[in-house]
Amino acid sequence: MTSLIPSLLIFFLGASIGSFLNVVIYRVPAGLSLLYPPSRCPKCQRQLKLYDNVPVLGWLWLRGRCRFCKRPIAVRYPLVEFLMGALFLGAFWHFGWSESTLSAWILLSWLVALTFIDIDTLTLPESLTRSGLVLGLTLPALWAYLTASEMAVSVALTTFISSLFGAVLGLWLFSGISIAGAAFLGQTAMGWGDSKLAAMLGAWLGWAGLLLSTFLACFLGAMIGGSAIALGRLSRRQPMPFGPFLAVGGAIALFWGEHLIAAYLHVFFPLNWG
Repeated sequence: MTSLIPSLLIFFLGASIGSFLNVVIYRVPAGLSLLYPPSRCPKCQRQLKLYDNVPVLGWLWLRGRCRFCKRPIAVRYPLVEFLMGALFLGAFWHFGWSESTLSAWILLSWLVALTFIDIDTLTLPESLTRSGLVLGLTLPALWAYLTASEMAVSVALTTFISSLFGAVLGLWLFSGISIAGAAFLGQTAMGWGDSKLAAMLGAWLGWAGLLLSTFLACFLGAMIGGSAIALGRLSRRQPMPFGPFLAVGGAIALFWGEHLIAAYLHVFFPLNWG
């Protein structure tokens, strides 16, 4: 019971963040305020009741329909809320009570918002990638400074330089891929928003985590994109958002990056292991 209550509270916290992210996903690309007007039905524009906004449960109580106009409410709203609740809880179980958990919550929130915006609009808003990059450069260094037992300034500076190197590598790597791909294919191969998302991941995860995220994103993109083309769901020239794959790769690297990199080194460079 003692572990169940914190888990339920953390899930509800994540789901509540997911409820806010639904607002971000809808309003940021449209250039609308995140605070005003309050949440309302996108069909009839009536303001929702406070209890209708309870994460996941509110949608179930309403049976997926607006209280006023009775038109359907997209199932994606409770799915995003449930996803964030699960991610928050997973990060807590994985990292425990630590600054790493808070960092994971912040990064995952940005990744989920960017994922669904990219799916909807094929864009990655600079306001989100830039703010995520700034947080990725500053928060790890701040945590390092606050938790270092000695030489805190030196540890924080080293952490900042590592984050900065990861960010620059991500920006250069994806910018190079974009330029080379456009020259080879004769069309835009990758948006500049992907480069900025890669820079954000490099700042949070470091250069090794960035490279792992990139590899996983390319693998997932090739598998899913190839399957979609084979099934006739996607044409070869039809644009496909890459941000979601990069976000999934970043989430995997966040949770299991060290183990995956260690396994890779053990298989391909066995002489380096005792």
